[in-house]
Amino acid sequence: MTNVEKIKQTEAYVHNQLSGEASGHDWWHIYRVTKLAKTIASVEGADVFICEMAALLHDIADEKLNESEEAGLKKVESWLQRIEVEEASMKHIMEIIASMSFKGGGQPPMKTVEGQVVQDADRLDALGAIGIARTFAFGGAKGNIMYDPSIKPRRDMSKEEYQKRDNTAINHFYEKLLKLKGLMNTPYGKQLAEDRHLYMEQFLNQFYKEWEGER
Repeated sequence: MTNVEKIKQTEAYVHNQLSGEASGHDWWHIYRVTKLAKTIASVEGADVFICEMAALLHDIADEKLNESEEAGLKKVESWLQRIEVEEASMKHIMEIIASMSFKGGGQPPMKTVEGQVVQDADRLDALGAIGIARTFAFGGAKGNIMYDPSIKPRRDMSKEEYQKRDNTAINHFYEKLLKLKGLMNTPYGKQLAEDRHLYMEQFLNQFYKEWEGER
């Protein structure tokens, strides 16, 4: 099986697994992240096959969508074995997926340029107009309120505290989204993050004006 065929089969597998998922981690998130990863990989000179496969499969392993992180990673490993990805490539893809999640911040840096590319692509999809839309979609799916001025953003969260995500949608901007621009890895990823970060700041300024009933 060629790499092109492996990617095509993986696209179909992931689409089947995540289509209709309502928390913002659906197939279209995967679609956008994969396109971004391919673009950044071509600019940064990374292995496009590794980047594309890791981008396609990264949320199959997400512990928010599995009974545990270990169970999710096992699912990815089983798929890679099923389509006969060579051992070195499989190890590289698995390492990227196991290491790329935000988890409240403070995670060690990605070890390879391919990991940096895929992490940047995933973080870019949490920024800008799409990032805003996904934040409110996720909050609604989890039953969180939109905003309460008396509930302040949390600081220095543990992984467990971050994963509870039992806070307001607006606070998520301060707990994660506005931090991402400074956490980008690649030069091109940093460049793409600038406009998306600015758009979120403009949105928040407008949100607070409208919240107070200003014209």
